Amino acid sequence: MWRYLNKNPQARDVNDCVIRSISAAEGRSWSDVYDELSLLAREQGIILDDARFVEPYLDGKYERTCYKDKGQTMTVGDFLHLHPFGTYLVTMRGHITCIKNGILYDTWDCRDKIIWCAWEV
Repeated sequence: MWRYLNKNPQARDVNDCVIRSISAAEGRSWSDVYDELSLLAREQGIILDDARFVEPYLDGKYERTCYKDKGQTMTVGDFLHLHPFGTYLVTMRGHITCIKNGILYDTWDCRDKIIWCAWEV
């Protein structure tokens, strides 16, 4: 199941999926997550929505399971059915989303996209 959720405080539809998804998964404000990630990304000299930033950041907090490296093809929708409980941050090509208790929370329905990795929050 997909439910619309936009944690952006201005309700803007912008390229802030990293901030929105982490904010939703951790129950933190969009602004707090933005401030934290911006500072860390600036210190590393990288853009905060770059996979080379996001993946190590999440790895430092949560355990990762990757599907793309195992040659598996699993969609976000498949993942939802297999994980009806728990909170997850899930990456796919060009996007990251939040799943809580079998519900996809995002500004658009990405259930048909192929998962790269998932972190259990």
